[in-house]
Amino acid sequence: MTRDTTPAVRTMYREMLMSRPPAERLTASCRMFAAARELALAGLAAAGDPGGHSWRARLFLRLYGRDFGPDERRLIVAQLDRLESGEAAEE
Repeated sequence: MTRDTTPAVRTMYREMLMSRPPAERLTASCRMFAAARELALAGLAAAGDPGGHSWRARLFLRLYGRDFGPDERRLIVAQLDRLESGEAAEE
């Protein structure tokens, strides 16, 4: 990850954020996640459906796919595809 902000400015920004009430920080985080989700969904809609996966699986891959290894990713995507198709989840 590149750093385009000086350590002093990063420290000042963190202090500013931490001075906000916890509920306000949580609300801001939820709004940012909702915005990121909407942007990801818009990108997926524009890209079409090259993999044949459900919206849930495609959104998972877009947001969290790099956080898992190939085997875990396949299992999670298969489960999300089953959930969206209405099939019962495997235990």
